[in-house]
Amino acid sequence: MKRTHFDEEHLAFADAFRTFAEKAIVPHFAEWERAGITPREVFEEAGRGGFLGTAVPEQYGGGGVADFRFNQALGEQVAALGITGTGLGITLHSDICLPYFLSYTTDDQKARWLPGIADGTLITAVAMTEPGAGSDLAGIRSTARKNGGEYLLNGSKTFITNGINADLVIVAARTSDDRHRGISLLVVERGMPGFERGRNLDKLGLHSQDTAELSFSEVRVPVANILGEEGAGFQMLTAKLPQERLSIALAGLAEARAAFDETLRYVGDRKAFGTSIGSFQNTKFVLAEIATELDVAQAFLDKCVDLLNSGELTAADAAKAKWWCTELQGRVMDRCLQLHGGYGYMTEYPIARRYADARVTRIYGGTTEIMKTVVAKSIGL
Repeated sequence: MKRTHFDEEHLAFADAFRTFAEKAIVPHFAEWERAGITPREVFEEAGRGGFLGTAVPEQYGGGGVADFRFNQALGEQVAALGITGTGLGITLHSDICLPYFLSYTTDDQKARWLPGIADGTLITAVAMTEPGAGSDLAGIRSTARKNGGEYLLNGSKTFITNGINADLVIVAARTSDDRHRGISLLVVERGMPGFERGRNLDKLGLHSQDTAELSFSEVRVPVANILGEEGAGFQMLTAKLPQERLSIALAGLAEARAAFDETLRYVGDRKAFGTSIGSFQNTKFVLAEIATELDVAQAFLDKCVDLLNSGELTAADAAKAKWWCTELQGRVMDRCLQLHGGYGYMTEYPIARRYADARVTRIYGGTTEIMKTVVAKSIGL
C-alpha cells in the first residue's frame, strides 16, 4: 500500500541516519553483540549527527522539532539494518527518557542536562522495574527520604536498559506511603556515592544493549534533581507511558517488516525439489498473510503517531498498538524462521537473531496482558 506518512525531511533524516549507521554501527555490530554492550562513543557520534535530540529546543543544542515521525523514521532504519540491540539504546534515550526531561524539568535543569542529552555525552535511562515490582508501578518499594536539601535514596532496580552506560537515571522512588501519590522521580547522576551498578544481565537477545541491575544505598540526591513535584511520579510515569508503548509498537512492526523482506528474498533464492521454495503454495499464502497484516498494522500505527504529535494519543490506543504489533512481531518471526528451515536456526542468519530479540517486546513496557487490561478498562470493563 502506498504510504504518505513521511514528508521529504523525514525521508532525508532516515537516509542520513542510515548512512551514519552503515559506517559507525553496522561494521562493529557483531563485536558489540559478543561484548554485550555498545560503546558510549556511539551515542556521541549519533549526537554529533543530530540523531538524538530532534525534539530538544535549539537553545540547548537540539533540532527544535517535536515531531515523532523523526523518531519513527530512525527506528525503521534500525530494524532494516538489523542493529536492534544498539538501536534500542538510542531509541530508549530519545523516545522514552527524553520526554521526561522536556516536560518535567525546570529551566535550570534543562540548562544542566538537555545539551548533553542532545549531543550524546549524557546517556539516559529510566529505572522503574524492581525485583518485586514490574508491571505494577504502584508496587515500587525503593524509598527516598527527605533530609534537608537532599533525598536519601535506597533500593534496587532491575532490567534497566542503558543501565551500564547511563549518566542520568530517572529513578522512581517512594517518598510517602500513599500508593499512587507517594512516588517521586529523582535524577541520579553517574558517580553519586552509594549508586552502584550490578551485572550487565545475560539476556536471550538484544545482546549489544546493556541491561543492568542498579542499587542505591543512602544515595544523597539533591532536591534540585527531582522531576516535577514530590509525589507526582506515578502520574508523570503514566502520562509518558503511551509514547513509550507506541515506540515499542513501532519497533516491533519495523522488525517484523524487516524479517518479512529478508524472508521474501530468501525464498526466492532457496531451491528445493528443483524449484524455489517461494513457488510453493504454502510459502505464497504465509507471506501473503504477513504482507496484509503488516500493512493493516502500519496504517494504525501511522495514525497513532499523528495523534501523538497532536497530543491526542490515548493510553488505550497506545496499549492497542503495543500488544497488537508485538504479538504480530512474534508471529512473523516464527513463521519467517520456519520458512528458512534449518538455516533459520543458525545464528549466522539474521532471522535467528531477530527471533531472539523479538521475544521481550511482549514483556517490557507493560506485558500483553496489562495492555489488554488497559483496553478493557477503556471500554468500561
